[in-house]
Amino acid sequence: MFHSFFPQPKLFFSSLVVWTLLAIGVWYTVGANFGALIGLPPLPEGTDPPVGLGYFITPDNIWFYTYFLLCTVIFGVFWQVKAKDNPWTNWSIWGSAFIIFSTYFSVQVSLAINNWRRPFGDTLMGAFQPNSTVKVENFFDLMLIFCQIAFISVFVYVITRFFVSHYVFRWRSAMNNYYMSLWTRVRHIEGASQRVQEDTMRFASITEGLGVSLIDAVMTLVAFLPVLFALSVHIGPMPFIGEIPHALFWAAILWSAFGTFLLAFVGIKLPGLEFRNQRVEAAYRKELVYGEDDATRAQPPTVRELFDNVRSNYFRLYFHYLYFNVARMFYIQADNLFVYFILVPTIVGGKITYGILQQILTAFGQVSSSFQYLVNSWSTIIELQSIHKRLRAFEAAIEGQELPSIDRQFVEVGGNEELAK
Repeated sequence: MFHSFFPQPKLFFSSLVVWTLLAIGVWYTVGANFGALIGLPPLPEGTDPPVGLGYFITPDNIWFYTYFLLCTVIFGVFWQVKAKDNPWTNWSIWGSAFIIFSTYFSVQVSLAINNWRRPFGDTLMGAFQPNSTVKVENFFDLMLIFCQIAFISVFVYVITRFFVSHYVFRWRSAMNNYYMSLWTRVRHIEGASQRVQEDTMRFASITEGLGVSLIDAVMTLVAFLPVLFALSVHIGPMPFIGEIPHALFWAAILWSAFGTFLLAFVGIKLPGLEFRNQRVEAAYRKELVYGEDDATRAQPPTVRELFDNVRSNYFRLYFHYLYFNVARMFYIQADNLFVYFILVPTIVGGKITYGILQQILTAFGQVSSSFQYLVNSWSTIIELQSIHKRLRAFEAAIEGQELPSIDRQFVEVGGNEELAK
């Protein structure tokens, strides 16, 4: 799944994690301030960032783009040389770097929009006041600024989606070429055609989607946690608790951690059931396909037994999804109200303006949703785990290894694969 596309996957990804942590550590210790030595200093402390397109070209942002490019080139050139025999390095190394940067830039767009919310919200509330001095031009100017940011957002999104589509297909092509080169050894494996044709496509697409979502979540946290930390100075006492330093910051972390552990606990059985579902469906489909050309196959007793396996697994899956969805939906609905709940004393006390409230809601929502990566992606993760199990069993059969434990729960009975009783 990975070694067909990435060079030496275990070493590649472990070195990527180490290099990333090192780069982040250098940035937050000396790197950010180093830009001042080359004429790209950070914004003075207490200075609000520019509202509009100027936000993207502040000296500190330009220095970060340069720093990111430098770190990427060092890492990429090292692996380009080390894995010169891998035909997919241009996509797996440089393509991944482009996706990471475009994801980071999308987070920057979100920050730019959040900066815009305060002046727009305050202008809106000012217009409601008696004897308001707000003019029509004030709104139009702010709307024009938003349109400029939105245009950048649309452009980045379209280019990224176009590139990602090609990236995913290249990854699928790498897996397809690898499996087809061993077709004479795998053609007799159950569901070989489905695994090569369908599972490779779904695995590459879902892995890329989850990977980008994870990167986006991490970068959103890095970008918005300081914002939430700073906005906490406007917050009054917490309901039933009282004053807590940086209340918004800690509330977002604790609430999101609670949701993550809750959903992980109640959904722990779902990946195995989804995998079993793939297997019983494959066994049923396989018998029907044989029955198209062989009158002795797909006989009513056999088909009935195979379909009973399908029905039993689906009913079991429906039951476990029942309580999972109850927990998930209750948490999501509570999440919609949680931030307002902790802001009630602050709002009633008149300690924040409407513009600051909009910034808090956006920043809290971004941090909360990032911490809730598992909550928001759990169903997709379950599907990916199911596909991964199928492909791992496939590769184990290719390499003559012992099948994973869950595969050994399936036995050959009367020429048909079914769940062992």
